[in-house]
Amino acid sequence: MPAKVSQPPNPARRSETARRAILSAAIGLVGEVGYAKFSIEAVAQAAGVGKQTIYRWWSSKGALLFDAFLSFAGEGEAAALPDTGDLAADLKLVLRATVDELADPSTDLAMRAMNVEIVNDPALAAEYAARLDGPMRELKRERLRAAVRAGQLAEDTDLDTAVDLLWSPVLARWLHRTGP
Repeated sequence: MPAKVSQPPNPARRSETARRAILSAAIGLVGEVGYAKFSIEAVAQAAGVGKQTIYRWWSSKGALLFDAFLSFAGEGEAAALPDTGDLAADLKLVLRATVDELADPSTDLAMRAMNVEIVNDPALAAEYAARLDGPMRELKRERLRAAVRAGQLAEDTDLDTAVDLLWSPVLARWLHRTGP
């Protein structure tokens, strides 16, 4: 009987396992210690990887945190906003879901930290615009386009301004802690 030859571990599998461990550790740590004490070193230790592994994949702790959010939020899995034919009811449903997400104590501090990084890091801001804000804004505009086609909004409605007017008050109250 021939000797069994040991196969090396699949590097793609090992990398994906390490990536998931890093992303999970990042979300957990930032919620536990806050962003000021959140560090690549702490993430590496919690994930059981070297710092160089993290820096190979992410340029900063802000980029790491953003990727972690997208990963656990299901990047690319966004669906169209509801269209029941009742624009007001559909918007209330989506805005309430947004409020619930922002008010979740398990991610509140991490999301605030991510917003600070987006403000201070132009490269991260561009990535946020391309990977999250842009696609979400398009989903919102598409729902408003359907409302225009249904005669529920005027044909000359500026869809970008409408999106801003609907979501910005919620985000401003959350970010500035000026109301529930």
